[in-house]
Amino acid sequence: MNDRTPPHAQLRVGRLTKAHGLKGAIKLELFTDDPGRRFVPGAVFTLQVPTSSPWHGKKLELVELRWYNQQPVGFFKDVPDRTTAETLAKAILWIDQDDDADSGEDDAWFDHQLVGLRVIRDGEQVGTISRLEHLPAQDLLIVKTPTGEVMVPFVKAIVPAVDVQAGTVTVTPPTGLFEELPPEAEAGPEASVGPDPADTDPVD
Repeated sequence: MNDRTPPHAQLRVGRLTKAHGLKGAIKLELFTDDPGRRFVPGAVFTLQVPTSSPWHGKKLELVELRWYNQQPVGFFKDVPDRTTAETLAKAILWIDQDDDADSGEDDAWFDHQLVGLRVIRDGEQVGTISRLEHLPAQDLLIVKTPTGEVMVPFVKAIVPAVDVQAGTVTVTPPTGLFEELPPEAEAGPEASVGPDPADTDPVD
């Protein structure tokens, strides 16, 4: 049931979210700053879907990209109706890498560019990136540390900077992500449930 990540020579550019209307249109979440370059009629995408999906191992050709209320909506070949479109929900779209390795996009990296980079927190290295996991909800950086693997959500708030040239990824993780949280303090001194009979004066 696990999604299969395409080879490193491909770039992840979008995710299909849900069907739009009755004619096979599908809303998209774009992972590219240049949709006019990536999403042109005739563009062919490799699909990352669960092995149980009828689309597993297939590709998808774009017929047209439209915008509705600033929301990108795609029309694709062999997706004639809403029922078919619904079978593509949450599919991730990949394209073949350009001949020039530079994608021209500030926040787009190939997986192989990130694997092996040093992960820096507060100026100190805490591990290295061993791989990426592309999930429907978000991407995860899998960081190898001296104590095991740590899954880091690949979002701007936690990964504010990627410097491929310097070989580093800067992270600002929440407390506890890279180290075990200290065990909860044991319950304090046992609460007194009443005076010790020995400490009370006898009542005449």
